[in-house]
Formats: sequence, structure tokens, C-alpha cells
Amino acid sequence: MEPEVIRDKDSMRKWSRAMRLQGKTIGLVPTMGYLHEGHLSLVRQSLTLTDVTVVSIYVNPGQFSSTEDLSTYPSDFSGDLTKLAAISGGKVVVFNPKNLYDYGGETKKINDGGGGGGRVLSCVEEGGLGHETWIRVERLEKGLCGKSRPVFFRGVATIVTKLFNIVEPDVAVFGKKDYQQWRIIQRMVRDLDFGIEIVGSDIAREKDGLAMSSRNVRLSDEERQRALSISRSLAMAKASVAEGKTSCAELKDMIIKQLVGSAGRVDYVEIVDQETLEGVEEIKSGVVICVAAWFGTVRLIDNIEIDVSL
Repeated sequence: MEPEVIRDKDSMRKWSRAMRLQGKTIGLVPTMGYLHEGHLSLVRQSLTLTDVTVVSIYVNPGQFSSTEDLSTYPSDFSGDLTKLAAISGGKVVVFNPKNLYDYGGETKKINDGGGGGGRVLSCVEEGGLGHETWIRVERLEKGLCGKSRPVFFRGVATIVTKLFNIVEPDVAVFGKKDYQQWRIIQRMVRDLDFGIEIVGSDIAREKDGLAMSSRNVRLSDEERQRALSISRSLAMAKASVAEGKTSCAELKDMIIKQLVGSAGRVDYVEIVDQETLEGVEEIKSGVVICVAAWFGTVRLIDNIEIDVSL
């Protein structure tokens, strides 16, 4: 049986509060839909931690800049419900709102931003009565993906805050493929005193090692084969660290050569502290190697954690 679908904020709150009155704990898995096995693994993990789980399916325009076309994001809502039905056991509901930035007045250009030399614009600067409050985790959002996507993490932090306030979960599960996002949400929850446990779930991979992503469907067969250089180069770097190589410059050069040799266009390769996301020059404690690269028109991200104590 397909999960119940809730479309509006008030109904979602009522459902959550009814569950809490029954003594049930609530999990939340935020998604933008087009679910794959990686998403489903997050749902399964949430179901092991809570009595019921809410899967939000919402393509958030607030995290897209004016140069990004959110209409190209893949969608298969019917297929998503079928996949969730196979694993839910009646313990999953879907929150699928139409527009979480619509307050009954004019809402104009809520995906504005990123223009004018990186200047971030409020959606109300074009006139209208739309959303103008944004959440920013100021230091953690600056590096890695934040360099090339300047409005992305303010949009993520804001929509996750809205979902937390609407769903009122006890636990929220995020995939570690979006490592910076996971750490930003952790920090936001700590700083703003949300009573929510944030769980990071390990990266789900295809059999050949490619990190699962809704974007993978846009890769040609040739591009997909070339994109395997991401996970392979990360594995090589981790093996090199195990053999005693700790120079981050050398490790990054090795990864970049692998990506460029596979016709990838590198956005960044960074080795950062797992908690602070600050770059390191020598690996002496736990780090994460983060990669973003383009293959064709598709931007892919991946990472690998390295836990060492030297």
C-alpha cells in the first residue's frame, strides 16, 4: 500500500502531533524526490531509529541561484511512492507541499541570488510580499560547494529549518555524500537549540563504486564510465594514506590527475578537517577528502572519510 501523502503544512503538523500524543517517535528524511537506493537506505535507517518516518519530497527553489534551472531536476513522484511502499510497512508518510514559500501574498523570484559578483539577493528585492528570512551557517558554508554555489547552503539551511518546524521530528537522517550539508545542519541544530538528533548515513554506492545520485541519470554511458574516476581516485588516496603518505598537496594532485585524465572538469578537490571543514596541509587526525567535478553537463560530488591518529 502506498504511503499517505500530506500536502499542506497544517495537516502535516496535525499528523505529527497526533503521533506524538500516541507516544510515537518521528523521523524525517528530507529529499527532493526522484528517489534511488541511497534515499531508501536513509528511510530504512530512520525506521530503525523511530516509530514512524516522514519523507519530504520537495524541490526547494530557495537553494537554486538565478543561473540554475530547477525545472531540469528529475521527477517521478508516482515511482517514488511505489518505492516507498515496498519498504514502509505502513510506517512512512510523504510530505509533498506545493510551495513552502507561499504565504498568501505575492511571491516573486524566490530563487534569486548569485548574481552581481556573488551578491546574494533577497526574494523581496524585486517587489512583492514573499519570503525574506534566511538561515546561514556562516563559516561552514563558505568553502567546498559554497565557493561555486553561493546561495545554496542558505537555501538548504532555511528549508530544513522550515521542515523541522513543520514536521517536528525527533530524528532527521541525512546522507554523508552531501558531507558539507550534513555538517552544516548539525551545526545549525546545535547553535539554534533544536531538540533533534541529526544522523549522518554512509554513502550508498552503485556496484561499480559510483556514488548514488539523482543526477546520475543525466550521464551518458561514456560519461558514467569516466565518472568512476572520482570514487577510484578517492580510494587510491585513502590507500596512500594507509601506506604513510600524509601530504595533502600530493594527495590532491594525484586525485586531480585521475579526474582530468578521465576528461573530468574539476570544481574542487579539498582535504579538510571532519568537524570544522577547514583545509589541512598534513594529515594528522580525522579528515575528509571532498571532490566536485563535472562530467559532460553533470556536476557530481563525492567524498571519503579518513580516520587516523598519527
